[in-house]
Amino acid sequence: MIIKKIFDGDFDEGVHVAFLKFGRGVYRNKYLIEGKRQAKNWAVKTGAEYANFLVRRCLERVGGSVKVTGVIVSTLDLRDEIKFELKKVGNFQGVRKHVVDCEIEGEEIFALMDKYPKAFFALSFKGDDFVLKIKPKAPASGKPGKEKGDGPKADFCTLKTLDEGILKELFFDIVKFENVRIAHEIDVTDIVYPADIESLKPAEIREMAKRKGVLKRVVDVDGDMRESSAEFVA
Repeated sequence: MIIKKIFDGDFDEGVHVAFLKFGRGVYRNKYLIEGKRQAKNWAVKTGAEYANFLVRRCLERVGGSVKVTGVIVSTLDLRDEIKFELKKVGNFQGVRKHVVDCEIEGEEIFALMDKYPKAFFALSFKGDDFVLKIKPKAPASGKPGKEKGDGPKADFCTLKTLDEGILKELFFDIVKFENVRIAHEIDVTDIVYPADIESLKPAEIREMAKRKGVLKRVVDVDGDMRESSAEFVA
């Protein structure tokens, strides 16, 4: 999970890909997440940034095929790569939405996620001990600036689960809670370009440049406010 990796100092390729969309500036209310203990399970709501993580973790709990609905969003046309049936493929300003509504083997989704880490998997499905719902649309592009009204909400992804393992990943610095809400502020202070920049093409430079800055985590757990921060170069 991206946020946990940053606080662990693990700036792998996944973190790099996730932060490519950020330029210099302060990005508030990112990686929003809420959790609530219910009578028989846990209810989790998140922003769009958690979609791929939730799809992967929930698919790991499904053996064999599962009925999946939603969209796979990419700047690439993935029709030749996707082995399962697509309902349709939309294209708006170079962004393609591959619409899914069929039974799929989990391994087929894993293969796509591994090969195309920049693609956005807004997929909904359920298993024996969870129900995952993700809005079937592309996420809003991240831009620094002022939020309107009450700001964004953690309502892009909804998960009801009995799996405490996924809770420990999402809420890694919280031992127990009844209600929790977490927001993050990403402050990108500099762009670190590759040393051999003069020999690279502009597209290669964009892909290889790293973001440097500070991630602030603000947690409200059962009314108790906590703040922590971690520096990153990713």
